Amino acid sequence: MKKIIIGMIHLHPLPGYRKHPGMDEVIKHALNSLQILQTGSADAVLVENEYDHPHQVKAGSEIIAAMSKVVSEIVKRSKIPVGVEVLLNDPQASLAIAKICGAKFIRTDYFVDKMWRKEYGEMEINPKALIAFRNKIKADDVKIFADVQVKYAKLLEKGKTIKQSVGQAVKAGADGVIVTGKISGQAPVMEDLQEAKSAAGDFPVYAGSGFAADNAGQLLKFCDGAIVGTSIKKNGIVNLRKVKELIWVTKNYE
Repeated sequence: MKKIIIGMIHLHPLPGYRKHPGMDEVIKHALNSLQILQTGSADAVLVENEYDHPHQVKAGSEIIAAMSKVVSEIVKRSKIPVGVEVLLNDPQASLAIAKICGAKFIRTDYFVDKMWRKEYGEMEINPKALIAFRNKIKADDVKIFADVQVKYAKLLEKGKTIKQSVGQAVKAGADGVIVTGKISGQAPVMEDLQEAKSAAGDFPVYAGSGFAADNAGQLLKFCDGAIVGTSIKKNGIVNLRKVKELIWVTKNYE
């Protein structure tokens, strides 16, 4: 089966943040990233408010409005599927933006695992409510890709395995699961990825961090693709040569 590469579009800081450059510049930068990823033959893109530091746990109205504007502009110009993630933990906002703007999927860092993050505390999880909300707004065609035991966070369920997390995510209604390393730019532990794929079977499993041209051959043994940001950037900007190199390695994987 074809391995899928989802390239990240990391937005400049949005309104309310000190380094917000204005919406025209946010959109310009996002569309430039889209053009590079499409030219490099990425299979899809995922839009995140990565540089909103510190993140709001639940997005304010200014963040939702700004991301709706940017995502709508991206969808208009994109020839490949577009996804949305409103950070830090607002999958309902992600679903609403996706539905209104015509995006095809969302990512949610927190879905079935009880996790804790320094400075933010315990993350809210309610997969039943999220699926109910998706049904309510008639967004059944918007897929939910859910992280399991995600990076930067501490698992609060002692002894819980990746296999158990994957099983819970599938049962709760996720359309795919994502396995990360401990931080951005760090690949998942190979055993974790292997365990996740073994538990998932034909269900899609994606590497969610640290996927690069030099380790793609190893990671692709146990996943159906990857969400990629750090390794395709140069000086903080998506780089066409790096995208093409990664796509070539992925497409020539055997």
